Amino acid sequence: MSDDLLAPADSQSNSPPWSVSELAGALKRTIESAYDHVRLRGEVSKVTRHSSGHVYLTLKDDRAAIDGVIWKGNVSRLKAQPQAGLEVIVTGKLTTFPASSKYQIVIESLEAAGIGALLAQLERTKAKLHAEGLFAVERKTRLPFAPKTIGVITSPTGAVIRDILHRIRDRWPCRVIVWPVIVQGDAAPGQVIHALNGFQSGEAPRPDVIIVARGGGSVEDLWAFNDEGLARAVAACTIPIISAVGHETDTTLIDFVSDRRAPTPTGAAEMATPVLGELRGFVLDLERRRLGSFDQALRNRRERVALLARALPKPQELIDAAQQRLDYAAHRLGGGLLRNLNAHDTAFARTAARFSPALLERPRQLKGERVTQLTERATAALTRGVERHRLDFARLSARLTPALPLRPLELKREALNGVTLRFDAAMTRRLQISRSQARLPELTQRLDAAFARLLTQKSERLQRLDQLRLSLDPDRPLNLGFARVNGADGSLVTSPDGVTAGEVLTLTFKGDRTLGVVATDGAQPAPPAPKPVSKPKPAAPKPEQGSLF
Repeated sequence: MSDDLLAPADSQSNSPPWSVSELAGALKRTIESAYDHVRLRGEVSKVTRHSSGHVYLTLKDDRAAIDGVIWKGNVSRLKAQPQAGLEVIVTGKLTTFPASSKYQIVIESLEAAGIGALLAQLERTKAKLHAEGLFAVERKTRLPFAPKTIGVITSPTGAVIRDILHRIRDRWPCRVIVWPVIVQGDAAPGQVIHALNGFQSGEAPRPDVIIVARGGGSVEDLWAFNDEGLARAVAACTIPIISAVGHETDTTLIDFVSDRRAPTPTGAAEMATPVLGELRGFVLDLERRRLGSFDQALRNRRERVALLARALPKPQELIDAAQQRLDYAAHRLGGGLLRNLNAHDTAFARTAARFSPALLERPRQLKGERVTQLTERATAALTRGVERHRLDFARLSARLTPALPLRPLELKREALNGVTLRFDAAMTRRLQISRSQARLPELTQRLDAAFARLLTQKSERLQRLDQLRLSLDPDRPLNLGFARVNGADGSLVTSPDGVTAGEVLTLTFKGDRTLGVVATDGAQPAPPAPKPVSKPKPAAPKPEQGSLF
């Protein structure tokens, strides 16, 4: 421990006292120099992610606890993200926080403390995702039977991609799109998530199925595929995904959220593709069975037709029976026609005997007489009507004179002239109104422009008057720290020439506060000042009278 940290023990000592800030700074320098590199193991608790990006946490064991901070630039480079309850090993340096007299560790790296801690963290994440329903069978998508394009997300340099391509080429030659990523380390989850998003967004041709593959390894090697963000990206992917990470005994988090899990990368290629040779053999077998079924059905129908044909009569027998019925009908046809002709001839003779020309002539004579009577009655009625109308016309002609028809005609002509004049006047007024309406938008626009100019001019004049008012305000210098000097009679003192020694002066300051002083010639001390006298504020000069507009 440095001697500078020892505070004076005796108040009579010559050592100067420390300030709190000096002591806190000395402690901070001492601790940081003594503990500049520390590896610490403990359980994480009270994890707080600040909006600035920094992470604050507490490391504890069964007997002590220490605060820790991870600066924003180091958060993304950590091997494991801090979570409450996770046992970790951190590396950093100790420092103090003088504002609260606490010490803390600035964490530069953080990793899980052993496989047991990693598995415990994996189990907590697995339980969380299972509770959210991401492992449910109902949300998994069925793989396509015959994919045209297969997307593979894996390392381009390992044996995995060669095994997958070789197996796909042997089983189902199709288009394979390889998205190269790293499959181990902290950057692996981000690259796999970017590949999934790229296949979905169209950055690369959209495949029918995606294979996420990696070879075997230890738990630490496969830990990138236990990332929670990667698991959520796989669950949210709309393209069917086959996970083929590690060997059959290896299990990662994406195996539970993917649509299918393959024991090996080669098994994933077999799941994604059918066998072309087997499909061809299956198609040939179906064709053979189809032809056999067709031949069997044809034979069955032939046998059935043969059986039905035995039960049917011979065609010649059917023709002979019909021919016999035709001969019998032809033999009876002549006699039947003769009997029918005789019957109709008898009925005609019987009906014709009831009619004679006299029976038809009588109705015609009656109708002719009726027409003659109606004609005579119509002629007499027409004659009487003509005579009556002629007498009425004669009486009306006798009552009329040549002057009577002209008067109404003149009245109508005068009325027509008056209507014409009113119509012309109305049309003239309408024309004037139309012209006025046509000019109305132009006049409105000009009025608005003139009013805007007038308003601008009046506003500028008002601003100038206000500035003049402010410049003439006698109290304005008081706001700047000056004082107004008044004599004993209240007159304004503007020069020391008219002031005599011993004269009482009044100083007026900002806020109408006054102070009484006695004038001196500078050679002798001033007598005590009289009691300040409040003086009413002089009225400000009035601005120019008149209308502002």
